[in-house]
Amino acid sequence: MTETAGKGIETIGTGSSRQAQSYGLTQTLLLVFAVTCGMSVANIYYAQPLLDSMAAAFAISPATVGIVITFTQAGYALGLFFIVPLGDLVDRRKLVVAQTFLSAVALVIVGTAHHVGVLFAGMIAVGLLAVVVQVLVAFTATLATASKRGRAVGLVTSGVVTGILSARFVSGVIADLGGWRSVYLTSALLMSVMSALLAWLLPRHSSPPAPESYGATLRSIPTLFLRDPLLQVRAVLALLIFASFSTLWTALVLPLSGAPLFLSHTEIGLFGLAGLAGAVAASGAGRLADRGLGQWTTGIALVLLTSSWLPIAFLHSSLTALAVGVILLDLSVQAVHVTNQSLIFAAHPEARSRLVGGYMVFYSIGSGLGAISATTIYAFLGWSGVAILGAIFSGAGLLFWGLTRHIGQPG
Repeated sequence: MTETAGKGIETIGTGSSRQAQSYGLTQTLLLVFAVTCGMSVANIYYAQPLLDSMAAAFAISPATVGIVITFTQAGYALGLFFIVPLGDLVDRRKLVVAQTFLSAVALVIVGTAHHVGVLFAGMIAVGLLAVVVQVLVAFTATLATASKRGRAVGLVTSGVVTGILSARFVSGVIADLGGWRSVYLTSALLMSVMSALLAWLLPRHSSPPAPESYGATLRSIPTLFLRDPLLQVRAVLALLIFASFSTLWTALVLPLSGAPLFLSHTEIGLFGLAGLAGAVAASGAGRLADRGLGQWTTGIALVLLTSSWLPIAFLHSSLTALAVGVILLDLSVQAVHVTNQSLIFAAHPEARSRLVGGYMVFYSIGSGLGAISATTIYAFLGWSGVAILGAIFSGAGLLFWGLTRHIGQPG
């Protein structure tokens, strides 16, 4: 059964007459990829509603406990640059299985840590290994046929969206039942299961050709982006849309948990679940990119993204309006994100792993910029200031798309 599935998967992208049948055989694998991506990216976000408990457990000042998130993001950034490009050099099957297994080990370290130094080291490792998400996205683009690539990437990306938006809610519920350590130990068990499942399902194939050394591969990343206008445009769009995304999700907990709403972490997490509409958009945007409509999909999504900040601004008047805005924002961000990846993968099929690593660096920069700006603006101007900031990031993305829409795939 496994051998047959593997052979079917290996025919993807070869122009075989059995392409349609092969793609059908990959549906289970794509689902496993999506679930693995969701679980892996969730590991980065589990700590956000647990910071108070972690601060108490390790006697960390509430003012400095945010460094737990910083260490996790630092590990993720290092993984993007140093681990993800390995997908162009080594057998991706071995790389994916190793990363998921080591993620389970890192999660056990965090869940059993009794010294703050061990906790910090574990969080760095969790972030470092979570980049298996990007390896899987590049792997998906390689396995899929050209006509189905956008759809496949969209499906896997929907798992990422689900993981990001549900992590806070899941973390809060599990912590309420068994404490903050149970969150990481539960995830460790699940990651172990996924590692074994991937080892069984992934196609066995020889390592990809590696004419370049590891050092040359790393050096080629900035060169690719400096030489290709399409990559530059899509990288800037990634920075701006994720700055808008991070502006919302970093600052949202502040007004919802404070007077006069005083919502619990579980209730706040429900807004993340509302944003799961973005998971649906991810797959749909991939299909449109497959049809050559990537540019117009981007433009429409950016219009919706900018518009979403109007209902979001009415948070204190209507939580329903907020929910509508959250759905529009997440849908729009993921539509642009999937389109970006579909277009850059098609442009440079020989360098998909290093491309996704470089692209996601801009995602990280945008996320960091949005987070820092949002908390600062909220301190001085409140929620109205945050809504204006998010609209500025979104509007800048729309304007930039309008000026550069002639670059890349025609709509």
